[in-house]
Amino acid sequence: LKLPYAGETQEVGPKHKTLKGSYDPISMTGKDVYKFATREVPRVLEEALANADLKAEDVDWLLLHQANIRIMEVVAQRFGIPMDKVLRNLDKYGNTSAASIPLALAEAIQSGKVKKGDIIATAGFGAGLSWGATVMRWG
Repeated sequence: LKLPYAGETQEVGPKHKTLKGSYDPISMTGKDVYKFATREVPRVLEEALANADLKAEDVDWLLLHQANIRIMEVVAQRFGIPMDKVLRNLDKYGNTSAASIPLALAEAIQSGKVKKGDIIATAGFGAGLSWGATVMRWG
């Protein structure tokens, strides 16, 4: 994400300066993010599953950062996980940034979708293109 600041320096005293201006609209290089996410998210999820001694077939729910439905579809397809096992709310809220995984998980728990003992594989990315994954057994 890019959030450019357009401002100018103003002196407010002999030793102090301040910036006055505004931010331009947020923008993103979508193609680069897509390429990054579809390459790194499957890799880091595979690593997390291996560390948990699990396979994709063991996963009850796939929960990904809600940035783009196409990214979620590609990742699910690479693991052979049907889209009805992908927890998502992107269509309701859009990309809620760092809140996307906890929001989707909370909704799935409240609706009764996620049950005690379910295995949830989750992966997120963002903030300068950092990424991570975890696998958890709920409850």
